[in-house]
Amino acid sequence: MNIKKIGLTALAASLVSVSAQAGEMTVAGGASATLKNNSGTDGGKSITMGNQLTFSGGGELDNGLNVALSFVLDHGDNVASGFDSHSLTISSDALGSLTVAGDGTGNAQSALDTTAAGDIWDNGFTYTGANTAYTAMAGSTASNNKSVNYTLPAIMDDLALAASYSGQTTALNSTTAYGITYTGVEGLTVYYGAGEDGATAGKADITSLGASYAMGSFTGAYSINDVDADTSGTDEEQTSWKLSYTVTDNLSVSYGEESHETSGQTVDEEFDSISASYTTGGMTLTAQQIDAKGLGNTSGALGEAERWKLGVSFAF
Repeated sequence: MNIKKIGLTALAASLVSVSAQAGEMTVAGGASATLKNNSGTDGGKSITMGNQLTFSGGGELDNGLNVALSFVLDHGDNVASGFDSHSLTISSDALGSLTVAGDGTGNAQSALDTTAAGDIWDNGFTYTGANTAYTAMAGSTASNNKSVNYTLPAIMDDLALAASYSGQTTALNSTTAYGITYTGVEGLTVYYGAGEDGATAGKADITSLGASYAMGSFTGAYSINDVDADTSGTDEEQTSWKLSYTVTDNLSVSYGEESHETSGQTVDEEFDSISASYTTGGMTLTAQQIDAKGLGNTSGALGEAERWKLGVSFAF
């Protein structure tokens, strides 16, 4: 009889048993494919794909704390390694939630800075005259993605408070941010967030505020993102609105607009979009038409571009 083999087998079984009692890990995935058609000097049809796996899990400790780990694999975000955001969260009803993020989590203000229209500027538009890519406005995420995010325990019903700290690097200063979200009226969401740009030159305060209200089949939303820079920087303001209509439980249509105003420029960059989405099971079909003008802060045809997109995504 091989006593050594039996002993190792028993030890392995006991380790597996302890791990299962401590907690469990789960994997969720997503995949998408999109057909795009662009106008301008970089015009033509193209196909893009996306894929992502999220590993998450944890368990409750003997002292009542909940510990959770999240790790994302996304080939599109980092071709060299395939690694994306990862974080550790410690939480309880009495203490709130503390997340230590190695990458990809952002901060309390950047969690609220998606425009009401859904960042339709972020569609790879270029200024056709010089083929210069549209530059997104400054944001507090420029400070450092490695951050500590704290969500306070419930102080009152329907009010969520969050704060964050991003550490210093050789090129960036440490920064703080906070966010407030209120959902105390049926159908209404109101939020406000403030953060800092950690750049050593052109420092700026970043704020985001907005609201959305759903009534029946209609939902309206409005937002403002503002960059208040010091004398060496550039002030920016991004306003956005969107109106959505739910046709059925599976089908919805929407129209939205965004405007990006930059100090020292006489022409604003403007975007509008009309879209439709249909969901069945874990599959979503989308169609979108987007128009842009004033790209590169240039008026006339040189600053105009358009794109349509057809997409399919899967959650599993």
